[in-house]
Amino acid sequence: MRVNFTVNGRPQEADDVWEGESLLYVLRERMGLPGSKNACEQGECGSCTVRLDGVPVCSCLVAAGQVEGREVVTVEGLADYAKHREDTHPGGGCASGACGTTLDAAKRWQSKPTDGQAAELSPIQQAFIDAGAVQCGFCTPGLLVAADELLENTPSPSDQDIREALSGNLCRCTGYEKILDAVRLAAARQEEAVQS
Repeated sequence: MRVNFTVNGRPQEADDVWEGESLLYVLRERMGLPGSKNACEQGECGSCTVRLDGVPVCSCLVAAGQVEGREVVTVEGLADYAKHREDTHPGGGCASGACGTTLDAAKRWQSKPTDGQAAELSPIQQAFIDAGAVQCGFCTPGLLVAADELLENTPSPSDQDIREALSGNLCRCTGYEKILDAVRLAAARQEEAVQS
């Protein structure tokens, strides 16, 4: 079958997709987006987390055919997605649900190439670096995607909010404290940007 969907703001088409093929496989092997990691293939570790229509999902559990006509954001598109969100909703997310991007505006949004310049990072990506939250990096893409969604919907999360949002993501290298610090740092920076 042929699957048409949007990945990181760009229309994509995958041909000859078989019924049991996962979104993870399509992203990594057909689209050349290796950021989402293939670890457990059972939806237990969160290393393959992407946003499907804004909601974090384990892409290993999503059949590629299920994304027909839908929007996917991977870790590779987080910086552009965050920039788009900031341009549309200055100061962070839209916890009230009253704002939001119109369907027409969402269809027009596209990720922009960097033209050889160093890529700009999203706030959560920069916070992970600044807080030293990256170890081997295998779990990092899924953690970043989950944390980005948390900060979009809960601009000032409590520690319990952070733990709950990241509960579907396993890290084998760390005790999670640096990861929690990174999310706290990104939230504080987001809050500071709103106040200034």
